[in-house]
Amino acid sequence: MSRQRVLLAVAGLVTVLFTISACAGFHLPNLLPFQDASGIFRTFGLGPISLSSPFFNKLGSNDRACASCHDSSDGWSITPEHLQQRFQITQGKDPVFRAIDGANCPSADVSTVEARSSAYSLLLNKGLIRMSLPVPANADFSIISLTDPYQCAETTADQPALYRRPLPSTNLRFLNGIMWDGREPDLRTQARNATLVHTQPKRPPTDSELRQIVNLESSLFTAQSDDNLAGNLSSQGARGGPLFLALQPFDPGINSGARFNPKAFTLYSKWASANGPNAAARRSIARGEVLFNTRPMIISQVAGFNDVQGNSQAVGTCTTCHNAPNSGGSSTFTMMNIGTDSPKSDLPSYVILCHSGTQVSTTDPGRAMVTGKCADIGKFKVPGLRDLAARAPYFHNGTALTLMEVVTFYNQRFNMLLTEDEKSDLVAFMNTL
Repeated sequence: MSRQRVLLAVAGLVTVLFTISACAGFHLPNLLPFQDASGIFRTFGLGPISLSSPFFNKLGSNDRACASCHDSSDGWSITPEHLQQRFQITQGKDPVFRAIDGANCPSADVSTVEARSSAYSLLLNKGLIRMSLPVPANADFSIISLTDPYQCAETTADQPALYRRPLPSTNLRFLNGIMWDGREPDLRTQARNATLVHTQPKRPPTDSELRQIVNLESSLFTAQSDDNLAGNLSSQGARGGPLFLALQPFDPGINSGARFNPKAFTLYSKWASANGPNAAARRSIARGEVLFNTRPMIISQVAGFNDVQGNSQAVGTCTTCHNAPNSGGSSTFTMMNIGTDSPKSDLPSYVILCHSGTQVSTTDPGRAMVTGKCADIGKFKVPGLRDLAARAPYFHNGTALTLMEVVTFYNQRFNMLLTEDEKSDLVAFMNTL
């Protein structure tokens, strides 16, 4: 039997078993191992991860569930690798492939397999979901022109198309803002709005359904547990994996202001002098953690940081922004523009004129679509960093396909002067999160 047929048979069996299990009230086993390119990651639930939860079952008319875009095997997000497998298995008819937001354009031709492959190219190649928000009525800016490679009639200056990665629905204890632009006030509202937008329901979700979704999401902790080269990430005194993560204290502002300590990650200090067959890999991870905590970078032209600090240029480290202890988001509600919204050939771009006369080009106005403020153009939340290896690509628009591309971006953008070995150490560390 060919590899493709084996893949189809196994995937079909898994789908059937998953459906039967959900109907029967089965549970996703705690600490079930999932493989990614770097090793194994696991999810620890504070309670049963019931497959009968509304999170795993369709809530609308298009057969989607929360899990359609928040897959436990993708670190509770979605990845191009597995999306391409789902496309191949179903010929592009898996519920995730719905033109309303999965296609580059809602009116795209999806009548044939070839047409669907083209229509869903951003989802298939970068894991991007299309969303659209109106320019706020009180905005101190206007979109004066746009360039859309997909020539989508639904993309307008008043209602721009925004393509973003689904954030993971795990590790929510450490949230510093809900959604990339921080527009949702709480998880219940987010769950309700996401259901109404993405599942095309005939009725709003009930209070009971929303409560079950939020309770499940809030109980999950996901992290890498085993590394291909370093082995078990909680051995020899290390504190990797989801169990230690579930014990990690957090409160808003925990590592900010007078409480700030740049040593935000303390998982692998015991590996600095590791011995044994995995010693080289473990020492590399320990060096990467030190670099993440301490390597100086020159932070300049970052709206939401330099202007807030009152300095056009500041010296910081990775943990200046990714300061939530051992989880890696910001410990405060912080929105910044580090430049990831710059024009790309495969994304619509917008020229924005601010009332002040400033003109900006962007692929996503970010937080400005919530506040209406020109000063917020291109600002996004500082995302958490756990289970990174499981959910490439990175940044809000998936423009960094690998962690090495992430490190290279920061090295160039912030003048970190990293050597090739230091880049490798940083990637080794980030792969273990």
